[in-house]
Amino acid sequence: MIAGDDKADVVIIGAGAAGLCAALAAREAGLSVTVLERDAEPAGNTAMTLGMLPGAGTRFQREKGIEDSPELFLADIMKKAKGKTDEHLARAVAQASGPAVEWLHDRHGVHFELLDDILYPGHAVHRYHVPKSRTGVEMEANLLAAAKAAGARIVTGALVQNLFAAEDGRVEVVGYSLNGEDKAIGAGAIVLATGGYGADTSIVAQHIPGMAEAVYCGHHGSTGDALRWGEALGAATADLGGYQGHCVADGPNLPVTWALVIRGGFQVNNTGKRFSNEMSGYSEQASEVLDQPGGTAWTIYDKRCEEPALTFQDYHRVLESGSVMTAESIGELAAKIGVPHEALQASFDQVRAAIDGVTADRFGRDFTDVSPLEGPFLAVRVRGALFHTQGGLMVDTSARVLRPDGSALPNLFAAGGAARGLSGPASYGYLGGNGLLTAVVLGRFAGEGAAALLGHARQTK
Repeated sequence: MIAGDDKADVVIIGAGAAGLCAALAAREAGLSVTVLERDAEPAGNTAMTLGMLPGAGTRFQREKGIEDSPELFLADIMKKAKGKTDEHLARAVAQASGPAVEWLHDRHGVHFELLDDILYPGHAVHRYHVPKSRTGVEMEANLLAAAKAAGARIVTGALVQNLFAAEDGRVEVVGYSLNGEDKAIGAGAIVLATGGYGADTSIVAQHIPGMAEAVYCGHHGSTGDALRWGEALGAATADLGGYQGHCVADGPNLPVTWALVIRGGFQVNNTGKRFSNEMSGYSEQASEVLDQPGGTAWTIYDKRCEEPALTFQDYHRVLESGSVMTAESIGELAAKIGVPHEALQASFDQVRAAIDGVTADRFGRDFTDVSPLEGPFLAVRVRGALFHTQGGLMVDTSARVLRPDGSALPNLFAAGGAARGLSGPASYGYLGGNGLLTAVVLGRFAGEGAAALLGHARQTK
């Protein structure tokens, strides 16, 4: 076994969910693991989520009487992506999703409960598993504690600068800086878990021009490092136009949970008119909002819609920011948010007609089992935001990074935002939870794949 402070069997770059799950899997196989994390306190995009991890066929679902399967989950993934994603990879991830939830919960103390109070767009059944606090901060903290308990070495404040490879593409040494000092560590296998490229505006403008002017609400470290390193080694990329968008409260840029819309809320622009099917998905709705006058819209809802939102800490931050307007009547609401009363009333009337079955919604939204909004009415002005990118390095079902011809690079793995996700080439393919899903599952695949690779390498020496 490779050992010592300057060597490790597996070197993982990034200590979000992807990197930490890779670390847990590699340590279970008995490998020495060093995780290099650029921040003083590991967080990544994981800590910026609600910690909602989809898993199919778990015992948490069965305890609630919910029937689910990897096949049903795969069908949801493919439908949302319009068939434009790697079905082989999606199948492997869907099959591993439920076991991954139970693996983290049972073996590593990363506890979850089933979120069954509201069904998010695109999911046929309740399959979100969340920490008790419903925050990614708790999930990240639990993963970090688990990785340390498992014996992974976590080096914080380590800014990776170079991957040094042999002629065959095998990465032998990782160069990084720590406290202003240049350092290097030898590795048997490398896992890239550095996130995507959302923090680099030049790459966003190249691959997602429609979001170039959007608010970025992802981690500052997602600067496309994995793309640059991988491509320099001859790796292929895919679906670089895929991303997760969302709507944030305009001003404080805090995420506004889609639970408000799911129960019957809707959006109007600054002229008081609806402009899209809000239930197509919150990711694609971000670009719809950006296309409106001023690049903003108003999410309109009531106290009943707000009930599930109150279980999320992020929504309380929105309330505390003073972004939410309240009014007893539609006329008062129109005055408070500065839109024409007649137009806002017409929007309310059109939604009511669709709910009552008088007319079909002109944007195609299904209002079945939705109740009309009742005063007091609430509204929050939102802006489209980019949360994280979904395209990245092409990987196989062991999370090995692939060349354009489909062959694998000798010892390079990728997971989470560094790897190609399951959302296809555009925002429409993002199914809620896809980001954490590929972080956790591909991270686990990467740790297990590294163990298999190094075990094979030792046998052939």
